[in-house]
Amino acid sequence: MKEVKQTIIDGLLEEINSSPFMLVADYSGMTVPQFADIRAKLAEKGAKFQVAKNTFVKRAADSAEFPTEIAEFLSGQTAIITGEEDVCGAAKVLKDAGKDGKSPTVRAGVLDGEFLDEAKVKALADLPSKEILQATLLGLLNQPGTSLVRVLNEPGSALARVLAAKQEKG
Repeated sequence: MKEVKQTIIDGLLEEINSSPFMLVADYSGMTVPQFADIRAKLAEKGAKFQVAKNTFVKRAADSAEFPTEIAEFLSGQTAIITGEEDVCGAAKVLKDAGKDGKSPTVRAGVLDGEFLDEAKVKALADLPSKEILQATLLGLLNQPGTSLVRVLNEPGSALARVLAAKQEKG
């Protein structure tokens, strides 16, 4: 039996180590279809929603050298969310699902080895998606170049408009 427990802990440790984040949520009161729906939505965002015995998660978190504060949130009906991609997308799925009142409530999390309380996880959920942030950054980077080109082209454009007006009067 010890080998089975150790195998489960090793699997959790591998999952935690391969993910830049881990969110801890309370899933009490959820039905199986609701659980499956959230799991599918998280999978679309590259995240995994799984239930494991709290003591196993604590051992795996200790082995991964996570902040000790996370242990106090591992009680009751606990699910962990891990993923290799966007933590904001996973947090947003949990927040959006929470609007109906029948979904998991986020207790805490860890992002790149730093402890996140519930407020910080909710703040991550409020951030725009990664694609929107990248597009905004690209727009900001392109703006000075675009402005410079406009300024440089303006004298030539003005001259062309004057010549066109002169030709029409002609």
